[in-house]
Amino acid sequence: MLLGLWQLGRHHDRQEANRTGLERISMPPAALDELVEGGEALPYRTVTARGEYRPSDEVLIRSQIHLGGAGFHVITPLVQADDTAVLVNRGWVPLALDSPPVAEAEPPPGVVTVTGWIAETQTRPAFGPTDPESGRLETMSRVDIDRISRQVPYDLQPVYIVARGETDFLPAPVRPPRFDDAGPHLGYTIQWFGFAVVGLVGYFFLARKRVRQTRARSSTTS
Repeated sequence: MLLGLWQLGRHHDRQEANRTGLERISMPPAALDELVEGGEALPYRTVTARGEYRPSDEVLIRSQIHLGGAGFHVITPLVQADDTAVLVNRGWVPLALDSPPVAEAEPPPGVVTVTGWIAETQTRPAFGPTDPESGRLETMSRVDIDRISRQVPYDLQPVYIVARGETDFLPAPVRPPRFDDAGPHLGYTIQWFGFAVVGLVGYFFLARKRVRQTRARSSTTS
């Protein structure tokens, strides 16, 4: 029963996360700098940033899948007017393009405006791969903003942007997140409650059987 209640709580949490994510990504774009300064740089919030790409400092993120193919996500710093920068996930390239800066997926030159959604720095899970702590990395296992900041000559924003776009050219834009998946928790809730009901019913019949057996022994010995 307790496990069923825990899964029900997880289901409600998932519903709330979906509602919040859909609300944020559907909002009109806001300037990233203003949100960061105001402490409102929240995941999935739609934002814009203006600056100039620095492909010489690109990093490729391994083990990314697009339309069934393996490859990399291209993370390129966008240097802003104040000489700070924000990392931009410009999209996916296939495994063959494994040397940044990716010549076949160059960013547009000059000052550009990027629109996308906010993503938080990624941390290593309990059993995930580990990236070297020192040296200049061209490929990494995750978008670790702190690690990337050690190899670029400018300050990075504490979040990064996943760029929106529609193009037939590389890099292929990352698909926007979906917020209509309720997850498996409701099914698990029903399953655990079902186990509890079966257990209670079984206990009732077992107890009744023992009472009958006790009564039968008592009547036999009397």
